[in-house]
Amino acid sequence: MKSTPISQIMTSKVDTVNPDQKLVDVKHIYEKENFHHHIPVVENGKLIGMVSLIDFMRKADQGGLFDDAEVYQNTKVKEIMSSNPYFLYTEDTVEKAAEILSKGEFHALPILKGEEVAGIVSTADIIRFFMNK
Repeated sequence: MKSTPISQIMTSKVDTVNPDQKLVDVKHIYEKENFHHHIPVVENGKLIGMVSLIDFMRKADQGGLFDDAEVYQNTKVKEIMSSNPYFLYTEDTVEKAAEILSKGEFHALPILKGEEVAGIVSTADIIRFFMNK
């Protein structure tokens, strides 16, 4: 069970943004019904950062609900993202992900296949996996 590849439990449909996109684009992702709380930031096909819901909310509290708010239109993703995020590869195990996430420094990890984002796994995904076994 612990040796299950993380690719078997990751969310593979992942919204990504690039560092030069506006904060309004992040807002639209978070407004979706089934959004993940973390968004990988990709440039030229490579993972360069992560935006968490908390990163977004810290900045967005000035913007309210309206897309045309100054903060949404004038802030770029690169201004709020965390650079050089920790990540795993599709062949890494659920156990490895659980060990990393259990330390509490991260709540989600992007999963790469080669250099491209293939998915994301969260603490909740790991808990669900072990609860269902």
